[in-house]
Amino acid sequence: MITLSPEAYAIIEGRHSDPFRYLGLHDEGGHHVVRAFIPEAQNVEAIGEHGERAPLERIHEAGLFAGALPNGSRKYQLRARFGDNVVELDDPYRFPPVLTDFDLYLLGEGTHQQIYDKLGAHPMTLDGVEGVAFVVLAPNAKGVSVVGDFNYWNRRRHPMRVRGVGYWELFIPQASVGDHYKFDIIEPNGQHLPLKSDPFAFATEVRPKTASIVFDEAKLARPRPAPSGMNALSAPMSIYEVHLGSWRRKGNNEWLTYRELAEQLPAYAKDMGFTHIEFLPVNEHPFDGSWGYQPTGLYAPTSRFGTPDDFAALVDACHREGVAVLLDWVPGHFPDDPHGLGHFDGTALYEHANPLQGRHRDWGTLIYNYGRTEVVNFLVSNALFWLDRYAVDGLRVDAVASMLYLDYSRPADEWIPNKYGGRENLEAIDFLRRFNTEVFGHYPQATTAAEESTAWPQVSRPVEFGGLGFGYKWNMGWMHDTLKYIGKDPIHRKYHHGDILFGLHYAFSENFILPLSHDEVVHGKRSILGRMPGDQWQRFANLRAYYSFMFGHPGKKLMFMGCEFGQEREWNHEQSLDWHLLEQTSYAGVQALIRDLNRLYRSVPALHELDCDPAGFEWVVTDDANNNVFAWIRKGNEPRARCLVVVNFSPNVYHDYSIRVPFAGAWREIFNSDSAHYGGSNVGNVGEVRTRDALVPELHLTIPPLGAIFLVPES
Repeated sequence: MITLSPEAYAIIEGRHSDPFRYLGLHDEGGHHVVRAFIPEAQNVEAIGEHGERAPLERIHEAGLFAGALPNGSRKYQLRARFGDNVVELDDPYRFPPVLTDFDLYLLGEGTHQQIYDKLGAHPMTLDGVEGVAFVVLAPNAKGVSVVGDFNYWNRRRHPMRVRGVGYWELFIPQASVGDHYKFDIIEPNGQHLPLKSDPFAFATEVRPKTASIVFDEAKLARPRPAPSGMNALSAPMSIYEVHLGSWRRKGNNEWLTYRELAEQLPAYAKDMGFTHIEFLPVNEHPFDGSWGYQPTGLYAPTSRFGTPDDFAALVDACHREGVAVLLDWVPGHFPDDPHGLGHFDGTALYEHANPLQGRHRDWGTLIYNYGRTEVVNFLVSNALFWLDRYAVDGLRVDAVASMLYLDYSRPADEWIPNKYGGRENLEAIDFLRRFNTEVFGHYPQATTAAEESTAWPQVSRPVEFGGLGFGYKWNMGWMHDTLKYIGKDPIHRKYHHGDILFGLHYAFSENFILPLSHDEVVHGKRSILGRMPGDQWQRFANLRAYYSFMFGHPGKKLMFMGCEFGQEREWNHEQSLDWHLLEQTSYAGVQALIRDLNRLYRSVPALHELDCDPAGFEWVVTDDANNNVFAWIRKGNEPRARCLVVVNFSPNVYHDYSIRVPFAGAWREIFNSDSAHYGGSNVGNVGEVRTRDALVPELHLTIPPLGAIFLVPES
């Protein structure tokens, strides 16, 4: 009976933290000893590089074998018999390390910019043999094994070795592209955790299954780039926000695939005149009802609609149509599903241990520990990953306010102040600045946008000047105030005139996007059309006037799918938009209005060149509360690049309405929301109006009911 060492029993029991120290080829007493652990094998022999054969003795019934190779052989294969089957195997424990010392140095420092090239599952050829290298961070684990299709999900078969400060790695020759896998992790107290999905998985199973899938991400067919300059402050940005699972569905209520979406969605967005499509989060997520905002696989496009190559094809199709792609990105929280990041190595690795810091009360999710180098590196690298591998054009960061404030949605006694006694999350601030610095440093044509709902200063100002460094900020105040105003009956709007005026007091304090997002058409808020008062004609006229007001207002534009044709009901993520409504003229008129507004916004420099500059705006009428009329001039860079916007939020027609303008002569009416083409009453100025003789040029206009008109000076 052979007496086994404690190391041998650690291998047998699947708890050895450095299996290479025992398994594989070792020089012992002048002999080359090979040890292999292959459960279920009846016998095993080693085949040397010159064909020499060395039977290995079974030294434990669990499947531990050992024997000597002839001196001189450094490379070998294993031949194992399983019943009637004989299989030749490359021994994972004869291969060199996957991570270099320089990798470990950069990972420890937190400056490895392409961490996704190292962590996760990477098909490769190592020492002349094809296989897959697996690397995972679990610094507090007592042991980590890879389990998957290649080892029949046997947690004892492929224990990994630990390197650096807790990076576990193993090259497995038997693994290949398409294999399903997870990590079996032994927590510090010696207990096995539920099997964990790979935080760096590039592909995953379709929910409710949760395994990671080996994908050769290096062979991804990367999309072509979008046209340059699309994210510039001076460029028109009209964003179509889309939830891929419910934009359009098949007749049996099945999702469209990425490939099917690629055939329809980009062409539709282009036809409608949108410059950008923003996808609600496409990262893998277990719960449909989270809409992607509770992700478990930040590096994997959700498998609901296809493969990573399929998603890349969708991005490519958008770029082919000249439409840029933005992704909704969620670094603010993550769910506590047992296969995910929560308690990943038996400790609070990605989250805070204290629930007063590490758990969101509202959403029941966990909060990243932004003070941890490995976590920041994980998140920043993920942002760069989508810009690099999938050529996306920008990231909209969700729930930034929840990241910035330690007391976000918490009672006074349920949060922990920062080191200065304040409520600001200093680590999150540093993370956001690092994120934006890295994104713009590596991809200056890209952009970022913050969903930030407070008065936090300088969100979209450069980091070097004390800002957070975002390209844009969602103007949540504008959205709130204007929707409140437009929801009032016109007879009461004069008492809320300031709701429209107030937004211009701070309109240029940030680079703003005006959002009518998914959040405004769910949870009992009704659709945008559903908020409009009055009879059917007035509701649609109100909607057209409101949309026109939005496109005439300074700031980039964002509109959630369905809003562009006046979806009547609230958005439901489990079914398609109500495209059948376009058979009715009222809804088709709204769609035509948005198409024309996008065309005007893109073609008229005054409507976009100085969107984020106070030099691009001048009030003309602010004090006509009794008539619910507003008027302003939008300005472009050229002296005569001007556009007069007049909005009437009352149901009355106003004739001979006097408005001063900067230039005498003819002004051409280029847009009228009351056009019969959109379902209106066709009240307007018959295409052109000339100024009256006066010290200051004046136009005397006919202003349509619940309508907006845009006029430009003739050159």
